[in-house]
Amino acid sequence: MPFYAIRWGLKDSTSRALTQNPHDREPLARQLIEGFGGKLHNYFFMLGEYDGLAIVEFPDNVSAVATSMRASATGAFTRFETHVLMTAQEAKSAMEKVKTSNVAYRPPNE
Repeated sequence: MPFYAIRWGLKDSTSRALTQNPHDREPLARQLIEGFGGKLHNYFFMLGEYDGLAIVEFPDNVSAVATSMRASATGAFTRFETHVLMTAQEAKSAMEKVKTSNVAYRPPNE
């Protein structure tokens, strides 16, 4: 199954609710992800521009987007992003495909 990185930012009201009622969010995230056929590998809170990061597998992009839409629809997040990840071998395959292709591309600034 393809891997995805999910990043989210919490609304102030969501952060406030979590500090007033501290609890582990990982089981709830796992339930959501598994509900759409995915597998949660890692779940982190983080410092910086985003408040959290999860590394997950989904059977397809539709399942990944459905999970993102379900979470986003709660209104608890300032942002909720899902990014497709590639292994180093997949990236190498893409590089080899470029090397052997005859596809031309003209940059927009020409």
